Amino acid sequence: MGIIEDARAGRITAEMEMVAKDEGVTPEFIRRGIAGGTIVIPVSPYRDVRFCGIGKGLKTKVNATVGTSSDIVDVEMEVAKARAAEEAGADTLMELSTGGDFFEIRKRVVENTSLSVGSVPLYQAFIEAIRKYGSGVDMTEDDLFQITEEQARLGTNFMAIHTGINRICIERIKRQGGRFGGLCSRGGAFMVAWMLHNDQENPLYSDFGYLLEILKEHEVTLSMGNGFRAGAVHDATDRAQIQELIINSELADEAHAFGVQTIVEGPGHIPIDEIEANVKVMKRLSGEKPFYMLGPLVTDVAPGRDHIVAAIGASLSSAAGADFICYVTPAEHLALPNVEDVREGVMAARIAAHVGDMIKNGSRDQDLAMGRARRDMLWGEQFRLALDPDMAEKIRAERAPADGKVCTMCGDFCAHKIVADNIDLRR
Repeated sequence: MGIIEDARAGRITAEMEMVAKDEGVTPEFIRRGIAGGTIVIPVSPYRDVRFCGIGKGLKTKVNATVGTSSDIVDVEMEVAKARAAEEAGADTLMELSTGGDFFEIRKRVVENTSLSVGSVPLYQAFIEAIRKYGSGVDMTEDDLFQITEEQARLGTNFMAIHTGINRICIERIKRQGGRFGGLCSRGGAFMVAWMLHNDQENPLYSDFGYLLEILKEHEVTLSMGNGFRAGAVHDATDRAQIQELIINSELADEAHAFGVQTIVEGPGHIPIDEIEANVKVMKRLSGEKPFYMLGPLVTDVAPGRDHIVAAIGASLSSAAGADFICYVTPAEHLALPNVEDVREGVMAARIAAHVGDMIKNGSRDQDLAMGRARRDMLWGEQFRLALDPDMAEKIRAERAPADGKVCTMCGDFCAHKIVADNIDLRR
């Protein structure tokens, strides 16, 4: 019996209890959320993981991605990246390799993390079709579903599956005259190419019932892939994107009714004045299902600093109600991330999630404690409360002051020290 069935029957499972404890809510709150489709806990019968609750009323979660490319296949680096992401505080991990031995790479990554791991089966299916048949568009439907099941058996907890791409979406994008930024989704590009070449409907859409059978059997959480998300801010919230969202929202209802936990993914490049509208529309159409925001990137002109761009968008998304955000690294649009890129991306996304939760959930106790610790010049407490204590301690140690109570920014003229010597402003 799956976790949705347990929740509907009124049973509180060990996973629900663990998540409730981490979130500071009751197990009954988690149970009702899972039964109603507003909360998911990615699980797997094939491996033990650190359970993570995603959804309404919970802290915003951060996903990190690792994986090889056709140019760089270094399994040890991907393992190191997975470990770095977990150490930096990522809540989940996606393994998205497009080069090398897919089975071996995913197996090694899964073995080296306690996080829930996600994947995109279409990547492997399309690329293996190139290796086997000479062209990705010669991929068969059986290839796609077989690889989906193989990845599930490896202990994959959630999968981004491009269910909402269909003939209507393709017609929409043609009717609107194309796009300024084209398609930025790799899975979206793969599936559109396959559909046009074969003059067939997307099997992930037309055979959705069969897909659900596979996911339910292996307790995989379905993340409705966003293949028509904007790849440039000028394409945000266009007809093709909304068409796919409508389809995915309908399919998400069907999946939840079938007993498959479901997340709906959101767009990738959005100007800040459209973020709140995107979150509200998604939540309304999907019946408040967990919303996974891919970034979002709020400008297109900052390559090398896109982790900062995405953190701005992610904080606004979280504040508006997004439940799950995918990190972006400094290497976005430029290169395959390295270990340091992964760490920087996770930290930027964690900061964004915290900023959003301050608004969405009113989570401000940590900031209150930090304000008091700074006022009282309690450096150990400041480090304890910091989202990245190692970085904070390193910077202070490298530029240590003569007076241990202050820092070298103000030195003898520290405002906190001057006030403490003259008046008590503690509260």
